[in-house]
Amino acid sequence: MHFRAGVVAVVENSISEVLAFERRDVANQWQLPQGGIDLGEQPVEAAWRELHEETGLGPADVELVAEFDEWTLYEWPDGVKRKGKRLGQAHRWFTFRVIADDVVPIPDGVEFVAWRWVTRQWLVAQVAEFRRSGYERVLGGD
Repeated sequence: MHFRAGVVAVVENSISEVLAFERRDVANQWQLPQGGIDLGEQPVEAAWRELHEETGLGPADVELVAEFDEWTLYEWPDGVKRKGKRLGQAHRWFTFRVIADDVVPIPDGVEFVAWRWVTRQWLVAQVAEFRRSGYERVLGGD
């Protein structure tokens, strides 16, 4: 078993709030857009692709401003690990800034159903426990 390589997209506004998205499969569970890196794809390409697929946002809406310089890891909960061939996920994190604060993302309806601007601390407290260490490391904790 191994870790799946993926990316996480942090979208921030002019006052450093971040866009959080509510998962379709678990009500009141909020997180950032994320997804796997396709074969032959560079992490930054995957970040742009996942951001667009899950939120509708692209270069007309956001600009890439930073990349976290390390991978973060998390292990799936035991029930999830048994269902697949992966231990968890390893992520590269990318930060995007909106070009205008009135941007309106469109959740894909597959993974996400709602969105809101939140503080980094709020999101860290809301994200699923097994994902929290990466969020704390990149976004900061209380």
